[in-house]
Amino acid sequence: MKSHRELCSGSSCAACKLLKRRCTPTCQFAPYFQSDESNKFAKVHKVFGASNVSKILNEVPQEQREDAVNSLVYEADVRLSDPVYGCIGVIASLQKKIVELQHDLILSRARLAYYVDQTVLFLDDGANMCPVIDMVEPFNGKDCFSFDQFTQYPFP
Repeated sequence: MKSHRELCSGSSCAACKLLKRRCTPTCQFAPYFQSDESNKFAKVHKVFGASNVSKILNEVPQEQREDAVNSLVYEADVRLSDPVYGCIGVIASLQKKIVELQHDLILSRARLAYYVDQTVLFLDDGANMCPVIDMVEPFNGKDCFSFDQFTQYPFP
């Protein structure tokens, strides 16, 4: 990671610029909010406040602080775009999409199994076997899927 002097190169970090204070060499915001990223800190400051961000950074180990700042920036961005649900709304939306895709996958597998069964019924001999039937063989005659392998999520 670059030192504070290399990052700031004479100018204040984005946090100190927004808070209108002098940026010191020991500024804890400087490594994560460079001077050209004022919008990034403004969002975090608006949602969490500088004092809370400072407390969070002090509680997180040094090697995880950059990830923590990235999480704070994402959370602040989502919270500003959706003030009611924030990240929970995004999580619920993604979980709903997972359930829909699992449903589509089950339907596709069921249609494939039906097609394989229909193909087997209409074949006269094993010489004209289609490649789809080969997909069933590794399962020793069992269905290619089980409805029990999918879990439901609490969010619809």
